[in-house]
Amino acid sequence: MTIIAPIFIGFLFGFLLHKSGMTRYHKIVNVFRFTDMTVLKFMLSALVVGMIGIYFLVNTGLVPNMPITATHLVRNLLGGLLFGVGMAGAGVCAAPVAAGSGEGRLDYIIPGIGGMLAGALLFGLTYQAVYLQINKLTTEARLVIPDAIDVNAWLVIALFTAVTLLLFYILERAIKLRRNQLEA
Repeated sequence: MTIIAPIFIGFLFGFLLHKSGMTRYHKIVNVFRFTDMTVLKFMLSALVVGMIGIYFLVNTGLVPNMPITATHLVRNLLGGLLFGVGMAGAGVCAAPVAAGSGEGRLDYIIPGIGGMLAGALLFGLTYQAVYLQINKLTTEARLVIPDAIDVNAWLVIALFTAVTLLLFYILERAIKLRRNQLEA
């Protein structure tokens, strides 16, 4: 039974990604062109909802054993940079590749799945030389942001939500301004 829920949620997530159009190349690329911020808004909204949901479930005791996973800041920044460069180069990230492959689209299957397999192979081949060396260099403590700055988690969530909403407003204004400039 424990395997059914994640599979169902995965299929539902892929279906919703597809129906919303976020598996389309132009939708992803237009984020980098600053002409359509739908994907960015979706991701930031997911972060806000996820933070609220996880802390709510833990604080109310509905899911008492759910750990709030700490992170390694330097490793995440390096990984995020590498992922971002790959995503910008490919013009698409892993979720749309999986969804597009599920649709049977060769333009997603061949470069996307090929890229994932090449990345997995490269990781496996360089694990000893690269990853373990990064582990030695980045021995900083694991961190949970509210604990690191010694504030209540709900304050961090409220601030992140406010910054996200402000960013949405700024992005909408900037895109409107850009469209008006292009039309003039």
